[in-house]
Amino acid sequence: MPKDALVNTGAGADPVPMGPVRRVSEMQAKLHRWAAAEDGRRFDDVFNLVCDPATLSVAFDRVAGNHGANTPSVDGVTAMLVEEKIGVAQFLADLRARLREGTFRPLPVREHTIPKPGGSGKVRKLGIPVIADRVVQAALKLVLEPIFEADFLPVSYGFRPRRRAHDAIAEIHFYGTHGYQWVLDADIEAAFDRVSHPALMQRVRKRVKDKRVLLLVKAFLKAGILTEFGEVRDSLTGTPQGGILSPLIFNIAMTVLDEDLHGPWLSDGTMSTPSRRAGRRSKDQPTWRVVRYCDDFVVLVHGTRNDVEALQGHVAQVLEPLGLRLSPAKTRIVHMSDGFDFLGFRIQWRRKYGTRKWYVYTFIADRPVRSLKDKVRALTRRTTQRNPGFVLTRLNQVMRGWANYFRHAVCKHTLSTLARFVWQRVIRWLSQRHRWRWNDVRRHFTTPNGRWKPVTAVDAA
Repeated sequence: MPKDALVNTGAGADPVPMGPVRRVSEMQAKLHRWAAAEDGRRFDDVFNLVCDPATLSVAFDRVAGNHGANTPSVDGVTAMLVEEKIGVAQFLADLRARLREGTFRPLPVREHTIPKPGGSGKVRKLGIPVIADRVVQAALKLVLEPIFEADFLPVSYGFRPRRRAHDAIAEIHFYGTHGYQWVLDADIEAAFDRVSHPALMQRVRKRVKDKRVLLLVKAFLKAGILTEFGEVRDSLTGTPQGGILSPLIFNIAMTVLDEDLHGPWLSDGTMSTPSRRAGRRSKDQPTWRVVRYCDDFVVLVHGTRNDVEALQGHVAQVLEPLGLRLSPAKTRIVHMSDGFDFLGFRIQWRRKYGTRKWYVYTFIADRPVRSLKDKVRALTRRTTQRNPGFVLTRLNQVMRGWANYFRHAVCKHTLSTLARFVWQRVIRWLSQRHRWRWNDVRRHFTTPNGRWKPVTAVDAA
């Protein structure tokens, strides 16, 4: 079973050399140790840690190292522009001065919509903050994360240090094979857009006493949104997806659900020991286990369908004070034998071929396969004039990353089918580009003894 997540120290196996990274790492370790030692402790004077030059330096390095570092927001400034024109030292010095003087104000985030994966036709709204706001959010995350990690429960896996989606899948496997066959496959409707600001701030105040930090967090929540039509819209609820601080803030809010559903598993709880859980089941009382990845979660139930229906109503009541509600169209009650999708995987209870034994199997869901095929089609359109070397390199990157994520699933047949699909797309694209016939294809991509060779940029050029 996955263990509790450790504090995000940023340290590897070797000692971190002296410098900003080590200073921030030691600061995080102390904060986490104090938070874990004293349950309910409220931290004061953490604003100075946010404004510390070492914290801001590490925060800028993390922002500049992100994939979207050179995506401009409402002010048009990118990380590259800061490094080349302004200077990182001068930029951070000015930002620190504004923070300490109290003149720093977050700018509205630029709204950008991207299609949701799977070809559903729906779009996801992302918020792109300006570089200065991203650095401050990253600094806040460096300080707040080790504090709240002490309160986060082991059933939460999304956007936490040293945790990943595969740990959540392993948890489902473990309990699915121990009698937890009924599943509440829950979906929160527009979770990041509708979460209540007062509920968020109430949870933050339980651990943070420094009013300057609280005002910063609230300012980012109320910064507003610049829509794609050029209109500035107030953000009365929610936290924009795409912000560095948003996943941490949302996890803090969703701790309410974790504490409610996982509370009986804690010491002295009604489900804290195997004997107590067995005693509940002997009285026809259900036991359950929640597995959450940010706003996606499932509740595994050892009981009956009626028990899951009752639990669904209880979950809806817990989410209501947060301003959230379950999606009636996407929230389902399923049995493990019917299967359900979670984090791109298809999880199903099946009989092993040739035996009478039943196991929980993990397959690749249909939506990620459709999404990958769409990416391959976009890269290998017959009319594209992109360099073959770029196309093949990008295809390798996409396929390798996708296969590494799903490699622990039962996926031999799926990967073979996808490899054949990609090969056919590439051959058709090259045939159209070079006006090859089948004999030309065989001449370029087969060895003298007739075996097929891998498609390389040299042969495709």
